[in-house]
Amino acid sequence: MSRLASTALAVTGLAGGYATGRATKKRPLAAVVLGAAGVGSFLIWKKDAGTGKAVALISAYVGGFGASHPLAKKIGAWPAVNSVTAGVALLSLIIGGSKKSKADLS
Repeated sequence: MSRLASTALAVTGLAGGYATGRATKKRPLAAVVLGAAGVGSFLIWKKDAGTGKAVALISAYVGGFGASHPLAKKIGAWPAVNSVTAGVALLSLIIGGSKKSKADLS
């Protein structure tokens, strides 16, 4: 898979989860979107970048979700969601790519 696929899935989970919750007014449905995209992103990150980086990225994903709540009180809901989504997307693009073995580097 590519960095773009895992990044797109993570963005869909964070922004799409919020949009789903807002549109349907059903938080459990938003949680399904957030959770499914998070699991999918983690599996791609693990395959492409290794377990350590995948754990770091899913931590940023969950942490971003958590941080968006208090941030929303300061800057608004959509700006908060967009800010944490952009941060997770940037991290995914930077460290979510192919793992390099020592043999590949020489």
